[in-house]
Amino acid sequence: MTDTPPGVDLDRLQPWFAAHVAGATGGPLTASLISGGRSNLTYAIHQSNDGAETAWVLRRPPLGHVLPTAHDMAREYKVLTALTPTAVPVPKTIGFCDDLAVNDAPFYVMELVEGNILRTGADIATLTHDEAKRCSEELIDVLVAIHAVDYDTVGLSDFGHPDGYVERQVRRWGEQWERSKTRELPAVDELARRLRGAIPQSPAPTIVHGDYRLDNTMLAPDDPGRIVAVLDWEMATLGDPLADLGLYLLYYVRDDAQTGNVGATISSDAGFLPRDAVVERYAQQSGRDVSQLDFYEALAAYKLAIILEGIHARFLMGKTVGEGFDHIGSLVEVMVQGALDQCSRSSIAALRN
Repeated sequence: MTDTPPGVDLDRLQPWFAAHVAGATGGPLTASLISGGRSNLTYAIHQSNDGAETAWVLRRPPLGHVLPTAHDMAREYKVLTALTPTAVPVPKTIGFCDDLAVNDAPFYVMELVEGNILRTGADIATLTHDEAKRCSEELIDVLVAIHAVDYDTVGLSDFGHPDGYVERQVRRWGEQWERSKTRELPAVDELARRLRGAIPQSPAPTIVHGDYRLDNTMLAPDDPGRIVAVLDWEMATLGDPLADLGLYLLYYVRDDAQTGNVGATISSDAGFLPRDAVVERYAQQSGRDVSQLDFYEALAAYKLAIILEGIHARFLMGKTVGEGFDHIGSLVEVMVQGALDQCSRSSIAALRN
């Protein structure tokens, strides 16, 4: 089919769906790329049967430049399946395939959840101030819920190695930078040096989403104050929950240039809780010490800059799918310099030097 997006082979997927996906009839499939997500690729898969249409979601790795330990479909499928019976809203998983003969890469299928994703300033502007306030409260409440899951009880005790999580994050993302970089940027090395010198003592480990932000959640169609699904679990593991909060705050009260325009930025002018109120709500509900958040925000900026460089590398190789990639490379340095400026203003002495 000429309109089939790259990354899905519907002729080969058709018999797999018939054998593994409840409700699939074995008839022809159609596919469309779901907008959003510049790492793993997400598609809506449709099938018509006697005039009725059924739809599912398929997730697979990007088409090129796949880094070691990244884009692990089996891990993402495992954590979603484990979280289904918990208070964390996630799509129901349906099937996983690691046979490369089916679609050239591992993939999994999950239910298509109906809801709204706020990806742009225009999307956010559709909310009333009251809706934005309730949405921002729900975002923190769901993050607290993720961090409250007993990972042993849900079968995720072997999902990660939480001891030394933060030090390992700094080191591994440095290694990812070496694999991804398309040029030398001394500011990246300087940020890494400051992070290595300021590693805090972590609280008790939890499930960590790894990329928790507004546009990785889906809001109820009739209520933007209720999250019906948390999406994009490709970076989930066990580790320091404050890493999630640091990344979430990276998108708070900043403009698109400061975040690389890869996530919906949030402004309290729209009615969302002020940043300090977000931190206070998380601290009160989770009971965790948040005095070292400057470090976690700097770590988040470091990671996002390296992710942006990886996306830029795929763009240069012609391996991206969709629009809006041509400016990504220029935003890496902006992201890192913003983090260094924040470090220089921090109350954490090790981050200032």
